[in-house]
Amino acid sequence: MKIKIGLLAAALVCGSLSVVAQDAKAVMEEAVKGSQQAVALVKGPAEKEWKINGVMGLNATATGMWNWAAGGNNNANGVVFANVSLLYRKNKLAWESNLDTELGAMYMEGTAYDWRKSSDKLNFSTKVGYEFMPKWYATALGSFKSQFLSGYEYKTVGGVETETYISNWLSPSYTDVSLGLDWKPNDIFSAYFSPVAGRISTSVDPTLRAKYGVELDQTSRSAFGLSFKGGVNYARIENFKVISTLGLFTPYNKDFGNFDVDWDMAVSYQFLKVLNVTLSTSLKYYDKVLIADQTGYLAPRVQFKTVLGVGVGYSF
Repeated sequence: MKIKIGLLAAALVCGSLSVVAQDAKAVMEEAVKGSQQAVALVKGPAEKEWKINGVMGLNATATGMWNWAAGGNNNANGVVFANVSLLYRKNKLAWESNLDTELGAMYMEGTAYDWRKSSDKLNFSTKVGYEFMPKWYATALGSFKSQFLSGYEYKTVGGVETETYISNWLSPSYTDVSLGLDWKPNDIFSAYFSPVAGRISTSVDPTLRAKYGVELDQTSRSAFGLSFKGGVNYARIENFKVISTLGLFTPYNKDFGNFDVDWDMAVSYQFLKVLNVTLSTSLKYYDKVLIADQTGYLAPRVQFKTVLGVGVGYSF
């Protein structure tokens, strides 16, 4: 009888210990879960690996005149544009790509060439970097610049309008490949320097090769040099965005110090959800691109264009 009572007591004790152990385990799990939630609250939401932002839309203007004493022409202009940036960041790897493109047409009534291209741009760049120390990345970069359609320059000489063929798809185009260091203090600004940079300037149309510094019996011209690229991508104010890029390149030859310059900027503000005000500017200077002045003298010159438009757009 005593043995049975002892066994029963032992069983009760073991059961109680088991229940206590399970309760203790549950308490520990809840405590760990609670601590993890507290850490998450302190750190904030996990940063997204992929980020995309940009602006795209259509700007259009039209002018109509009837018996207008000051003169002028009825005209209409439309530009389709897109400027999109995609950023991937995970651990020490960062990959950033940017597409900047626009295409526009203009109609001018009463002119010899009533339909004209008003805007044409295709710029793409991508770079992949590995963070070897805080905010510094060992980076490989590639970029491509060209236009979609044939372009013409219009002048009036002796009262006669003239049309001069000056560009086309891949005439010219510029392809850059380089290795260097990229400083990225945040997701807004970056500065990239490369002492190992290659550039291929292409003109597939033989009639345009001399204009863009390509030998007549070649389709392209290559150069090895150093480059710098800076970028700003600001989108922290609601409905307001600024995207800007600056590129510099100079070759390691007798022309060292003569920089090719590419600067593009797009500023946009969206209101009433679908209406967009955009200001875009482009400044270019290419040491081997020859542009005629009013007397016909050919020389490298600064090229500048600005477009202010109001239209339908979407920012994201």
